Amino acid sequence: MPHNPALFEALRDRIRQSPQGRIPFAEFMELALYHPQGGYYTSKDAILGFEGDYVTSAHLGHDFGELLAAQFAEMWEHLDGPERFSLIEMGAGQGLIAADALGALQNHYPQCFAALSYQIVEKSALLKTAQKQRLAPWADKVAWVELEALPDNSVTGCLFSNELVDALPVHQVVMAEAGLQEVYVTLSDTAGGSGQESVQELVDVPSTPRLADYFAFVGIDLADPQYAPGYRTEVHLAALDWMKTVAAKLNRGYVLTVDYGYPASRYYSRARAQGTLQCYYQHAHHDNPYSHLGHQDITAHVNFTALERQGDRCGLETLGATQQGMFLMSLGLGDRIAALGQIQASDPATVSLAIQRRDHLHQLINPMGLGNFLVLVQGKGLSAPAKVLKGLTVPPLI
Repeated sequence: MPHNPALFEALRDRIRQSPQGRIPFAEFMELALYHPQGGYYTSKDAILGFEGDYVTSAHLGHDFGELLAAQFAEMWEHLDGPERFSLIEMGAGQGLIAADALGALQNHYPQCFAALSYQIVEKSALLKTAQKQRLAPWADKVAWVELEALPDNSVTGCLFSNELVDALPVHQVVMAEAGLQEVYVTLSDTAGGSGQESVQELVDVPSTPRLADYFAFVGIDLADPQYAPGYRTEVHLAALDWMKTVAAKLNRGYVLTVDYGYPASRYYSRARAQGTLQCYYQHAHHDNPYSHLGHQDITAHVNFTALERQGDRCGLETLGATQQGMFLMSLGLGDRIAALGQIQASDPATVSLAIQRRDHLHQLINPMGLGNFLVLVQGKGLSAPAKVLKGLTVPPLI
């Protein structure tokens, strides 16, 4: 598919206006995903679900959001039932988690629901429209906010995200004989002076010392022989900045992050010598971020060590980390699977729906897929009992 014209024009202008005719890969990724007219998440091509480019846990039925609601209700209890309990969802997609969580809280945890203020942080105007339509039954409970606009130390409750951090822009770096180098994006004349330009990358000295500092921060020694010339990977500066902002907004409560990724020791291993960057287009994935501009998702796995250490540096305490499968089982997903096994019906349609739902529940805990996502929970201003959550039943992984 041809590039989105608005995006390519914006990218070309940004590169031409840059002093050296190039921009860091992170700036390219920011434009490709979030440009107001042509970015993937801000265009009609950002289609989620079975008919789109990828499926999230929320597309597999109501269970994921409902089980999160059980965890949120416990958090409210641990905070001594505050009169105002804020749930701030950052990157709410089509509003599926919000609808399922709000419905579950309303039906099963009425006291928590009465105290609830549900706020959504969303960059995409198209997704925001979809969210408002889906969440219309709870219009008096839901508001859309800018994260940066929230006063510092104003939130009592939980700031949470599902598959958000993997879509934050990353810098790409390469080890060379001269040491750490950065990947830049520039323009190339593809037809020998015809003026038909395309994007291409080049490697040069880092644009900021923060790139080298990042590896020291997460405990990675680039002098290790495994990082030989040609080793390529990502640096998550935007994720550090995001975590700093999130921590600043929280007064008392929790930060819950669900995503795919690794601790730093696994992320920066010899086995991942070309990094983790992936692109998703029509349910297929590949590693070329310069194709289908504006029509494909671009992601990188999350460095959970970076999130944990940045949280520590910004006043958060790591309460635990576990795989999504373990987290959801601790919250009652196993009971839901068992209940499906008790269904006795002669109606083929009922049996078929039960089998489909059981399959979806198993996908949520599949250790080769969504079940292997990590759930990181951090807290601030909590009593000792409030640090023990039902969803965290194993020691921290990071």
